[in-house]
Amino acid sequence: MVIFCRTLTTFAALAALSLSGPAFATDGQPSDWQIGFQKAATPIMEQITNFHTYVTIIITVIALFVLGLMIYVMSRFNEKRNPLPSRTSHHTPLEIAWTVLPILILVAIAIPSFRLLFAQYDFPKADLTITATGSQWYWTYEYPDHGISFDSIMVKDADLKEGQPRLLSVNNEVVVPVGKNIIVQVKANDVIHDWAVPSFGIKIDAVPGRLQTTWFRAEREGWFYGQCSELCGRNHAFMPIAVRVVSEEEFDNWLKTKAAAAPDSEGKVAAIEN
Repeated sequence: MVIFCRTLTTFAALAALSLSGPAFATDGQPSDWQIGFQKAATPIMEQITNFHTYVTIIITVIALFVLGLMIYVMSRFNEKRNPLPSRTSHHTPLEIAWTVLPILILVAIAIPSFRLLFAQYDFPKADLTITATGSQWYWTYEYPDHGISFDSIMVKDADLKEGQPRLLSVNNEVVVPVGKNIIVQVKANDVIHDWAVPSFGIKIDAVPGRLQTTWFRAEREGWFYGQCSELCGRNHAFMPIAVRVVSEEEFDNWLKTKAAAAPDSEGKVAAIEN
């Protein structure tokens, strides 16, 4: 009885956490005891979240149906209740049902899935283009239309300022205007990296010798974090991604500040601590 009560309490706690998961998610970054996705900041991530919920409902209903069916079969057709086993070999309506119903379920999943894939790869007209280049172990960002380039390196624990998240803060973050279509071109200098920002619904490999493209449109201002999500070497866990979404006016001022900075010896705009 004690074991049963403890088990019931554990399931109740897990259920409560799953229902309240979004409340534990810090905006733009992971948080302790988080269950579920980070809060969506783009239309694509909103679609991903909705599709995930939709599929979860379907698989939950299927799992409960199979569980109920198993309990019924074990109860109704056990040896005690049926000393003489049935000689039924097949049932035509059942054969049709368990062939047609799974097809209908797969179609019901496929339609919104294809719609989501189309939205992810149907690039809108770009308001801003950014190039992200992965290296061991940092990111280099370029704004080709504005002649801006800088490296983005993780802030060490000893240099963290109040409010900066550990392992996610960088010395130079990507800055983009809110409500604008941002095209991100992703590549790598050495090995395969991966540019991923969960709140934006973005995860794309950075492959040497190949230019990958993705896009996002942030619907609200704030800080949004990600990390390299492809094992790329010893310091793979220490090349975070930070994106700051600002108003258009603030973005214009940021561009002027960056453009006015003196180029370094390699021709890149000198890093500016924000």
